[in-house]
Amino acid sequence: MTAPGAGPAAVADDPDGDGARQDGGDGSEPATVRGRAASRDPTEHRSRASQSFWTLVVGVPAVFSVLRLGVEAGGELQTTLLLVANVGPVNLAAALFTTAARLVSAGLVAIFAIGAVLAVASEHAPNHWIGRHPPLFARWRENTPAWVVVASFGVALATWPILYLPLLLPAAAAAFQFHPTSLDERRVPRLALLAALLTAYALLLLPTLREAWGQREFFPVLAFAAPPLLALFVSGSIPAAVARPLALVTQVTVLGMLAWTALPVITTPVLPLTVTTVQDGAGGTEDIRGHVITVDDASTVILQERGGVRYVPVDRVESQVLCPTEEELPRHRLRVRDFHVEDSLLEGLGRRIRPIKRVDAACRTATDGG
Repeated sequence: MTAPGAGPAAVADDPDGDGARQDGGDGSEPATVRGRAASRDPTEHRSRASQSFWTLVVGVPAVFSVLRLGVEAGGELQTTLLLVANVGPVNLAAALFTTAARLVSAGLVAIFAIGAVLAVASEHAPNHWIGRHPPLFARWRENTPAWVVVASFGVALATWPILYLPLLLPAAAAAFQFHPTSLDERRVPRLALLAALLTAYALLLLPTLREAWGQREFFPVLAFAAPPLLALFVSGSIPAAVARPLALVTQVTVLGMLAWTALPVITTPVLPLTVTTVQDGAGGTEDIRGHVITVDDASTVILQERGGVRYVPVDRVESQVLCPTEEELPRHRLRVRDFHVEDSLLEGLGRRIRPIKRVDAACRTATDGG
């Protein structure tokens, strides 16, 4: 006997009469249908994209911290354990932030800018994407709160070298989908506002551009002049035929560049570089170039720049000076309104408060003493 309410259509849908196997026996929809619906659930995909994004943001710095200590120790287990015991998490986090903030903010800015462009393209041509889902960067951009995007640009503005700050203009235009029509819908006022903004930008950088051109520094000229013009054309939708390969190429490129540029972050010392002058056994002095790990009542522990740990009795230490690394020495002789182009805004403000002193002679002549 057919169950009440079951018509011919129900029988046709269940030719084997095994309704329990098809619908679970409780009147719910079939499990296969539920599985397909779950796989197409946009909420689930947004949740997964959000989890992968925050895993990247939180996990990568933690991995870098561990790798930095291992590299700093020269790969020696005992030296690594010594660093772990004496480098506190706060100091490690501060050292990591000062060196990795540029890398992390650059990665986030690139992800948000590319993701916004791909998100607009996926909205106009959703059926052209593999798997019928927007690219990974597009999902990350859509599921990231606006304050995180703004904070990423803020960190980049404060920590990037001034030479690369103009790149934030096209990146912001892409990430927030800012178009010249956003200034004003009317043509004449819009052109007037654009002309005023470009003129102000040119007046700000004109002395630097002249100096760079006179020194045949063509890269700074391009870095300062091209981004404002590029910012006028990066927003809006792009053809699906271009967006599909662009999604694959840009995502792989950005992740690959982040992995490649992470090498300097991992190899940057956690401890400051110093030259310690100590008395030797013959009545003279010796300069030890390295990083002071810890100081106690008995000895000063120094991780030498060329490897190895040196224990120096505190009563033999005469003086210590702080030295810059080779990476901190300037490569360009250009300034933007008294700010060196290789300094960030924070570094430039700091140098105004505490001007750079002449490098101590010990920093140029010291050796590791071993």
